[in-house]
Amino acid sequence: MTELMLIRHGQTTWNREGRYSGQTDIPLSEEGLRQAQQLAERLQGQSFLAIYSSDLLRAKQTAEPIARATGAPLYFDPRLREINQGEWEGTLFEDIRRRFLDLWQHRLQNPHIAAPPGGETVGQVRERVLEALEEILQAHPKGRVAIVAHGLVLALILIHARDEPLERVWDRIPANAQPQTLHLEAP
Repeated sequence: MTELMLIRHGQTTWNREGRYSGQTDIPLSEEGLRQAQQLAERLQGQSFLAIYSSDLLRAKQTAEPIARATGAPLYFDPRLREINQGEWEGTLFEDIRRRFLDLWQHRLQNPHIAAPPGGETVGQVRERVLEALEEILQAHPKGRVAIVAHGLVLALILIHARDEPLERVWDRIPANAQPQTLHLEAP
């Protein structure tokens, strides 16, 4: 059985402002950099077989100090990127709700088929994330591994592990830089 530590990247300015980040490659805010450093200090000396991270900058800036503090090898995987929010990226959540209420509600209720214009469905993201997760579990059937990624990516792993319906994904998005631990078997 693999012990997985799931870590959402530190805070970004867009997180604080309530904007859709998606795959826009934005850095951590000063607060996010502080969160990443504090987490690395908390994890210093702990043993990980590997750390897998999204290749987006905010995840890298969170994963790199953890890798240095623990001495674990760090691998970047684009399948762990956040959902592509298409035309909604950079837009305030409230503006989207106000301007596209019907599509926004449809997406909440039907995440497997509804997407913002030019973006991905949650179902599409789930396919790539679970493919990456399966490879990680097969590569490390025993021991401890960390995944540093994004809110929706980690929520998808959580609902998969708990055998919850896809519609619950919105309720499972973790806080920035707050690790959660799971135990999973390789398929």
